[in-house]
Amino acid sequence: QVQLVESGGGLVQPGGSLRLSCAASGFTFSSYAMSWYRQAPGKERELVAAITSTGGSTNYADSVKGRFTISRDNAKNTVYLQMNSLKPEDTAVYYCNAKYRRGWSTQYNYWGQGTQLTVSS
Repeated sequence: QVQLVESGGGLVQPGGSLRLSCAASGFTFSSYAMSWYRQAPGKERELVAAITSTGGSTNYADSVKGRFTISRDNAKNTVYLQMNSLKPEDTAVYYCNAKYRRGWSTQYNYWGQGTQLTVSS
């Protein structure tokens, strides 16, 4: 029922730009904080960017701040990651995440399948 479907990954040259999209269904999208994570070969999964349910606040990893922008369109149940000035170090599998927490014992946490970004000349 719950689905997070990512698109937009691929191969891009250093300095290039790409936009990832994550289309959500099966839950109340506007109630969930959304985020993008990435995992590069040999490295731990890391948070790249996050956005609150209303889009009123965002957070970024230091490594992408100023280059990446997370946004959401609650009418379309979609979250985006605009990536500019891409570097080879950005190469990773990028995952879309949806999270809702109520109280201390209730949490809903959904993940997409991931999409590959390769930055290489």
